[in-house]
Amino acid sequence: MPRILIVTGEASGDLHGAHLVKALKALSPDLQIVGIGGASMRAAGAELVSDIPQLDVMGLIGLSAVKSMLQRISRIRTLIKRERWDLVVLIDNPGLNFHFARVAKASGLKVLYYIAPQVWAWRRGRMRWIQQRVDHVVAILPFEEPLYKNAGVRCTFVGNPLLDEISPSYDRAAIRRQFGLTDGGPVIGLFPGSRKAELLEHVPLLLETIRQLAERHPTMQFILAQASSVQDEFLADLLKNSPVPIKVFRNLASEVMAASDLLVVKSGTSTLQAAVVGTPMILFYRAPSWITYRLARLLIRVPWIGLANLVAGRGIVPELIHDEATPERLAHETVRLLTDRSAYDEMKTALRSVREALGTPGASHRAAEAVLAECRS
Repeated sequence: MPRILIVTGEASGDLHGAHLVKALKALSPDLQIVGIGGASMRAAGAELVSDIPQLDVMGLIGLSAVKSMLQRISRIRTLIKRERWDLVVLIDNPGLNFHFARVAKASGLKVLYYIAPQVWAWRRGRMRWIQQRVDHVVAILPFEEPLYKNAGVRCTFVGNPLLDEISPSYDRAAIRRQFGLTDGGPVIGLFPGSRKAELLEHVPLLLETIRQLAERHPTMQFILAQASSVQDEFLADLLKNSPVPIKVFRNLASEVMAASDLLVVKSGTSTLQAAVVGTPMILFYRAPSWITYRLARLLIRVPWIGLANLVAGRGIVPELIHDEATPERLAHETVRLLTDRSAYDEMKTALRSVREALGTPGASHRAAEAVLAECRS
């Protein structure tokens, strides 16, 4: 009976891991799956290692937290080296999983990396590193497969899990009624991010943006998508000085996107989610400091940072990054897209092409097939 170890990091990795475990169990019920993950993986049927909690490096504060994380890393190293595994599956989280890939390969184990690390954007030299330590990369973005293959890395594109999580269509009118929105003016959806540092930077920027918009267009309505990881009190405190009412909806990102005429979205997976839903958007991002931004620009090797633009292979979504992410620019782009019907419709058409490029539903099933094939090879 094949024995597989799956290592995840943040909550999103735990969710992807859970979908993979369910698909593996459906294909091979007797498979033994041991996991480093959270509640979602446990519910899916993985046998979690009891003394090693989920690895989530976000929000680590203080010496005791760092010490605890180092102890967990040490236990995982030992687990990888001392037990028999037919395959080690690493999911996302390259900061830690690159280390575990090296440990596993040094122990003579086969390594499959699910949700390919985006080394093509940051460090081209890491492609060689992956070639030496990873047997098979399973990618969820269509342009990644040729990039990895050209670098000599075995790679399979399985489609994007978002297509399994997002409804093929939404009833905008019904969602707007549910959200208490009217037909009196356009609806703007706000996506400031999910991490504390992002919210501290982005919420004040968005509040000033909507102040300027509301002064010129008083019928505009604003809704905000609150990530499940964001505490209610923290967000409420940031929004308390909002110049206009903002309706906040927790853990309903796709519905907020479907209800909106236009989105203002922080760079990240949400931009690809918006493309799948099909709502036109403006992408923005403010780095914590000018130095952070300049260093990132020196390292990034792609012409766009938005996933929708990267999948499309062209700039279909406006990107306002750091110095360009001002209330004036955000307000200007919002009005431009809402008043220029040709540009708005052109973006909707381009977003449909992005959705089509992501493949078909069933990414987790195809990823599970790749895992089982690797076990048997």
